[in-house]
Amino acid sequence: MVKYALTIEDRQKRTETAKYIVNVMASMNQQNRDTHDFWRTLWDHLFIISNFQLDVDGPYPMPEKEKLDKKPDKINYSNRDFKFRHYGKNIEAIIKKACEFEDGPEKEALIHTIANHLKKSYLNWNRESVDDEVIAKHLEILSDGKLILSTNQKLTATSDILARNKVRKKKFQPRGKDNNGKRKKRS
Repeated sequence: MVKYALTIEDRQKRTETAKYIVNVMASMNQQNRDTHDFWRTLWDHLFIISNFQLDVDGPYPMPEKEKLDKKPDKINYSNRDFKFRHYGKNIEAIIKKACEFEDGPEKEALIHTIANHLKKSYLNWNRESVDDEVIAKHLEILSDGKLILSTNQKLTATSDILARNKVRKKKFQPRGKDNNGKRKKRS
């Protein structure tokens, strides 16, 4: 259809044909109609299909071929060196803030909570069991020795953390349909 539109010499007829082609494209992609730039995208595609040779009075200007061919700018990633990548950068900020707390039961509770979070994060990336001593050592390293988990504090058991993760990852199971196309009632 686009090849045919390119052969039409009368600009007004060529424009009407282009509008017809765009409407056909729209009927083929009805699921995308809700996007805010749906029609512009279709017109852009029409111009691209015609290899930017279709000269019509469309509602949108022809996109620039150079912009479409241009590679996107390179994303600059942080060169910051993480001590433990699997914990993430936010936990380092939390640990830094926790170091500012005064000694006492509130700081001990915060240290325990942070250590439990470290253990959960560790188990997200490494499914094997992890000793509490390893987590305590990582906490000490991340805090430059300012936060030390006391030996009498027990962290959440590895099996409990893994069991909770397994429950959270259950997938949604939609109910089936009966022979009439209606949803079955839950039993």
